Amino acid sequence: MPSSEALLERIDRTAGLLRLRTNAKPEVGIILGTGLSGLGERIQVEHVVNYSDIPDFPVSTVQGHKGRFLFGKLGGKSVVAMQGRFHFYEGYSMEEVVRPVRIMGRMGIKHLFLSNACGGVAPDMAIGDLMILNDHLDLMPTNPLIGANSEALGTRFPDMSEPYDRKLIARAREIAARCGIPVRTGVYAALTGPCLETPAEYRMIRILGGDAVGMSTVPEVIAARHMGIPCFAMSVITDLGVEGKIQETTHAMVQRVAEAAEPQLTRIIEELIATC
Repeated sequence: MPSSEALLERIDRTAGLLRLRTNAKPEVGIILGTGLSGLGERIQVEHVVNYSDIPDFPVSTVQGHKGRFLFGKLGGKSVVAMQGRFHFYEGYSMEEVVRPVRIMGRMGIKHLFLSNACGGVAPDMAIGDLMILNDHLDLMPTNPLIGANSEALGTRFPDMSEPYDRKLIARAREIAARCGIPVRTGVYAALTGPCLETPAEYRMIRILGGDAVGMSTVPEVIAARHMGIPCFAMSVITDLGVEGKIQETTHAMVQRVAEAAEPQLTRIIEELIATC
């Protein structure tokens, strides 16, 4: 496990490299989930940097994750978007999973927007629903803040009373209502994956207070909040973990549902970014 000095040096080295290659000063960071990379098509792209071209940087291994940073403009703001995130189930450490968030934070982002595809466990959920995250359950076996803490990144014991920014949630609901887009709010439970949950695990998540379950987002939000960066996240419900509605699910099915819902999610996030 790297020392706090080594951790910060690694992050700042990559942030410096990206600044040198792009001359970018992003205000907003965006993490695009499975099947949701279409938001990247709305960005007026000025620079593209492939993960594989960045020294000492992970690469995406999941189908549907292109594995690159996009730098440009969206909603009148300077943004950096990840087309492809890293997951704990890919074999990466938590430090590697959240390293891009920390790099974007050191580059100066003031807000972080995240999207994901996940399973719904609330009884009234339907496939294709959009859910705004208002809280989460971290059910992963480790935390990205375990280990040496760099005070340059954040305090040793960060407050998590507001993991998802209340003002951004309220604005997103207003945008959705104005655009006639049905949305719901709920609690996202994060497990490691990569296997989908059993019926008993779905019941457990519901008993614990979860409305949806996925394999990402929470570590990245923890790292962002550690740095004092406000977060907003939305999920597309791509499969159901509701008793009587559980069916065999494939990654291809998840991608198809997410891609179908993506235009509505994109509209909300694009308009929301313009208000930041």
